[in-house]
Amino acid sequence: MMRRVLPWITAAALLGGCGSGGNSPAVDPLDGLRQQAGDALARYDQAFRAAGGAPFVPVGELTRQLGDWEPANGSYKESLSAGRVEAAATLPEAPKSAGTIVWANGTRHEVPMISADGALAQLRAAGTGDCSGCAPLKLAGARLTTMTVPTTRGPATAPAWEYTLDRTAVRLARVAVDPSAIVRVTPPPPDADHPHEGLAIESATTTTAGSELTLTFTGAPGPASKPCGADYGAEAVETDQAVVVIVIEYRHAKDEACPDVGAQRSTTVELSQPLGERAVLEVTQGLPVALTIAG
Repeated sequence: MMRRVLPWITAAALLGGCGSGGNSPAVDPLDGLRQQAGDALARYDQAFRAAGGAPFVPVGELTRQLGDWEPANGSYKESLSAGRVEAAATLPEAPKSAGTIVWANGTRHEVPMISADGALAQLRAAGTGDCSGCAPLKLAGARLTTMTVPTTRGPATAPAWEYTLDRTAVRLARVAVDPSAIVRVTPPPPDADHPHEGLAIESATTTTAGSELTLTFTGAPGPASKPCGADYGAEAVETDQAVVVIVIEYRHAKDEACPDVGAQRSTTVELSQPLGERAVLEVTQGLPVALTIAG
């Protein structure tokens, strides 16, 4: 079931009330964003069901670089970005078939694990593949460890493979969870005729029992009372699995010539019920954002 929270609908309706003719019906400028939100929720629901309703929804990349490249190894950055990483020795199997995800509040979830070789294959697949002529990184070995991963339920500790590399002190870490147990959302392909609109939120904060979400995003540096400034509200489109947040902008004036300078801004939205274990998604591509649970 889809629910909407419309805390700023009066202002939005006023913005959409200027038709080309006196009897033209008002067109709400948020309708397109609401459609994007509905599409994003449908994609998330599909990914959620494909993962068997798994609660592990990581945000961002699942590979981490540990340490900095030495000056002589600067080209290795391109190799890693392209996924050009090869094993120079036999890599170990997982010592057990299942591992445990642990969240900051003590919640635990058992997940199937993959071998060091399987995690390496995932690392390669995440690369761009675009690295003409760059030398591949050579893995010297691997050990099972853990790493902290931002998720839609706050930071979580997950099993991970840590790889050592030839000719550098840099190490690589990759989550050791089987992809079948990870909710991964695929954004829609680019569409020049129907570009994705809206402001993408970057993170969200809530409390354990509260229904208010505080959202951070990049916006105008100043308030709407100043030239080139803006105020912000928000609307949430909700299902039982996720929430998509639409940020609503109220600019100082239309068509101002303003410098291309952004600042971190925030706003809040009231949900119809506490967030619980639902994911928070940004509206432009429907990707999950990191959540902080404060208290």
